[in-house]
Amino acid sequence: MTDTASPAELATFAALRPRLFSIAYRMLGTRADAEDVVQDAWLRWHGSDQQAVQSAEAWLVTVTTRLAIDRLRARMAERESYVGWWLPEPLVELDEHTPESSAELASEVSMAFLWVLERLSPEERAAFLMRQVFEHDYADIAGMLGKSESACRQMVHRAQERVQQQKPRFEVPKEQHRELLVRFMEAARVGDRAAMKAMMDGDVQLVADGGGKVRAFTHILHGAGRVAGIYWALENENPNRVVYRPARVNGTPGLLRYVDGKLESAQSFQVEDGRIVAIFIMRNPDKLTALPQII
Repeated sequence: MTDTASPAELATFAALRPRLFSIAYRMLGTRADAEDVVQDAWLRWHGSDQQAVQSAEAWLVTVTTRLAIDRLRARMAERESYVGWWLPEPLVELDEHTPESSAELASEVSMAFLWVLERLSPEERAAFLMRQVFEHDYADIAGMLGKSESACRQMVHRAQERVQQQKPRFEVPKEQHRELLVRFMEAARVGDRAAMKAMMDGDVQLVADGGGKVRAFTHILHGAGRVAGIYWALENENPNRVVYRPARVNGTPGLLRYVDGKLESAQSFQVEDGRIVAIFIMRNPDKLTALPQII
């Protein structure tokens, strides 16, 4: 932000910044891209005729959404050549009581949810988020996207059908989620394959993102025995050198994994009916730079 901005201009933008970041991150899946979009929105706000703006929030949300759509279109083309599966950059908290527990880590930002959103087109994703997460009416969404209300309703309906097919059936209490991960962490630490398998759904899936920078599976693994075996093999190959640290990953209990004291991955777990149904492992070092690198 520039020194030439007025205090009122700065205060208005600062108050709305968490919401703008929330929109941009859910659209783009990386902190850097989200922050770039928010910065671009600030520059446009700073250069606008603010006296003619009826609602600063509506103006900034519209600009941020449009900027995010444009950037996502460019990023989707780049992701076609991405090595392996693309997962969002994790937002991680090591202390759940820090002030950072804000809008950016609110509901509907879990790794499982963002994974489903990757199946939507940029405009479908924007329309769905604006309606289902940020609760805008269709007139607002139509204005943001430059489309008719009818077209926006159709986009949201199509997106909702896709999301509904893959979203969790119900929210698991975080305490239950956390307790399950503590037990899983202990089993993984000692390589107890049977215990890990018992905590997983029979058709559990594991998705890993190495981005071509580090070794990672280029296909989705399925099955409790197979996934438990992956954790067992890592401990077997690195006895007493693997350490797990509890963390909140995208608003839900997760784990950071260190090998030889160095950060190896951030892991997010989708839990249903008391069992792990999906594991998302971010290994691409470019997406882990904001996290503690050593333990």
